[in-house]
Amino acid sequence: MDKIKERMNALRVEADEAHDQVEDLKAKVKTLEQENLAKEQEITSLNHRNQLLEEEVEKLEASVKDAKDAANQSAQHDTQNEALQRRVQLLEEEAEENDKTLRETNEKLRQTDVKAGHYERKVQALETERDQWESKYEEMAKKHAELEKDLHDLEVSISNV
Repeated sequence: MDKIKERMNALRVEADEAHDQVEDLKAKVKTLEQENLAKEQEITSLNHRNQLLEEEVEKLEASVKDAKDAANQSAQHDTQNEALQRRVQLLEEEAEENDKTLRETNEKLRQTDVKAGHYERKVQALETERDQWESKYEEMAKKHAELEKDLHDLEVSISNV
């Protein structure tokens, strides 16, 4: 009789621990889902920024081309030519800087995609683990109910004796 009570208490403790662990895993899943959402938003933001930078690079390249064309056409005007050359140089530097920023943004985007994939796999693994714990919890609850029924039957048979 005492062994059954000890076993029932042990099963209760184990069921409580399993329940606590399920709650912890649910909290982890929720946190990871929030992190995943934040990463997806960051990806969207970086994609938009990437697109804007590409458009700006195209505009700057067009400006550089226009400035170079203007410099070639006005070769006879030294003062104007010098000013245009300075502008071309500034635009080229700006284009290089924007190109560098674009490469960095693309690298960040790639890294974010890798992280997002990692977090998605982690969320899937945690969900699988959570499902296993829930299944184990349900199995333990079923065993607990069976043991309580057996205990009740035992008590009834003892009281009949």
